[in-house]
Amino acid sequence: MSNPRSGIPTIDPNDPRGAEVIERLEHDRIGWLTTIAADGTPQTSPIWFLWSDESILIYSLESPRARNIVDHPRVSLNLDGDGLGGDIVVIEGTATIDDDTPSCVDNPDYLAKYRAVIDDHGWTPEWFAERYCVPIRITPTKYRYW
Repeated sequence: MSNPRSGIPTIDPNDPRGAEVIERLEHDRIGWLTTIAADGTPQTSPIWFLWSDESILIYSLESPRARNIVDHPRVSLNLDGDGLGGDIVVIEGTATIDDDTPSCVDNPDYLAKYRAVIDDHGWTPEWFAERYCVPIRITPTKYRYW
């Protein structure tokens, strides 16, 4: 299923499994992002993410992950399964550095999701925003879940 205006695949919220996937994208705190290094090696990193407007927003360090996306924008985001091979969510997509996205300190939805975790680490939102200053947006091209 895809959005007729954008051609971007969508998840059917009326399908029970689709509704579960949307719930996880809205509430799960950790995902696993796989990017491709310059030498072709896949690199997987745990990330915090925000599901917003049928795209995924990540705030990254200035790191190999961000450089990988500039050179190789195709990525995969995976959510943890149930440990028995079920409840799998895989999203393939195209990632871009989104300089038009405000800092996480100016993103109330992101702070609502992660403020308690930021506080638990003894950080401030400002400290986090200064360190994780590269906004990355993933536009899904394919969803797989079972």
